[in-house]
Amino acid sequence: MKRAIFVCGLALVVACSSSLNVPDGGTDAGNDASADGGHDAGPPLDGGFTDAGIPDGGFCALPGTTVYASSGRYVTDGGAGANFSWLKLPNGFCAHEYATVPDARQLRFAPGGELFVTSPTTGTTGGNTGNAYAAIVVLPDDNHDGTADQTLHFKDGLPSTQGMLFANGFFYYQDHAEILREPYLTGQRADNGQSVVVADITYYESGLHWPKTFDISDMGTIYVGNGGDQGETCVQPLPMHGGVLTLNGVTCNGSGTDCGTTPIVKGLRNPIAVKCHHDGHDHCYATELALDYSATGGGREKLIPIHAGDDWGFPCCATYGVAYPGLPITPNCSGVTKDTNSFIIGNTPFGFDFEDSLFPTPWDHKVLVALHGEAGSWSGARVVAIATDPSTGEPYPSSTTSGMGTGNIADFAIGWDDGTRTHGRPADVEVSPDGRVFIANDTNGQIFWIAHVQ
Repeated sequence: MKRAIFVCGLALVVACSSSLNVPDGGTDAGNDASADGGHDAGPPLDGGFTDAGIPDGGFCALPGTTVYASSGRYVTDGGAGANFSWLKLPNGFCAHEYATVPDARQLRFAPGGELFVTSPTTGTTGGNTGNAYAAIVVLPDDNHDGTADQTLHFKDGLPSTQGMLFANGFFYYQDHAEILREPYLTGQRADNGQSVVVADITYYESGLHWPKTFDISDMGTIYVGNGGDQGETCVQPLPMHGGVLTLNGVTCNGSGTDCGTTPIVKGLRNPIAVKCHHDGHDHCYATELALDYSATGGGREKLIPIHAGDDWGFPCCATYGVAYPGLPITPNCSGVTKDTNSFIIGNTPFGFDFEDSLFPTPWDHKVLVALHGEAGSWSGARVVAIATDPSTGEPYPSSTTSGMGTGNIADFAIGWDDGTRTHGRPADVEVSPDGRVFIANDTNGQIFWIAHVQ
């Protein structure tokens, strides 16, 4: 078998547009690399590592990695490699399978670099396979081969868990309506049994939109998303149902109604993910899954900034100045917050993360958003990149609908919606401390990472 070697210095040939320049003539992942289009030249892969734990030649040089080159797609020798023949990436990037965790919904990296994953069993948006762990698991890679060494159960008995956060020397996590925390030491891979409740969120409890995700801002504020429901009745003024809360940071041990949080944003149906951009500008965001089937009535799904006092209008208003049709009242939508980053209803924006300067141009300074796709068909499932202003860190206006800012959004990873429904659905994106982009697929449990060629 030929040894497929990557030649360092491969030029990127992808423009930041809505389509990818991926060659059709490359070998499929998992096939013999002898048809790799001439990737025999270059220095040998010596298997060494830098002091930072990055392999010589970069992560794309690891055995069994699928590399996307201008002359074709190929798999590096020395490893079996997952079959990524369905996945399309920009030239100059690579993909490598990391682990399988049933119904993987959220990813978080611990201070020591271990990947934590939630695997809930309670049904929610996107369904549930029935094979999940009802747990939070840890996936270390101590030998730096690009694949998790083992699956360690950090916390069991958590059927309704999604949100996680490492902050202030604690590990925060969700257990249904409660948020708990326990002291966390770098390198810890087992529950220490010291958890206390810091929030019991009962402003509104949705049986379907129960996930609560959270993150901490540059200034130390922890924001928490709380879900509403599809069938809510429009009334004004809106009560606090779906929205964003701040965590007060005190223990409450479940002893008080709505203890431990303060509502600051309302009018959301399902803020499925919350993430802060840690670039010194103190900006935090959420992805909002708006009213199903509302596209013809002005509905759109959104990436929204979190600002205290904002009202996003649900269940009365589709967007600023536009009421949903067929309501029992005629609502005033003039006070609804204006959206600047929107998606077609059914794109279903889930987890997201920020990539500033780790990737080369044109893929630097982006928000990478996992689009879960339409229920049933998975149409539109992909990972998109929204351009951000390097000076402020804020996303430029963008939309997958017609109109505003369409040039500021591009497909980064595609192939999930090929009609086979066999590749999972992207549920979360997490940028690792070493610069890789990890993607969780909740439907088939596959977790893989994407890196750029060094």
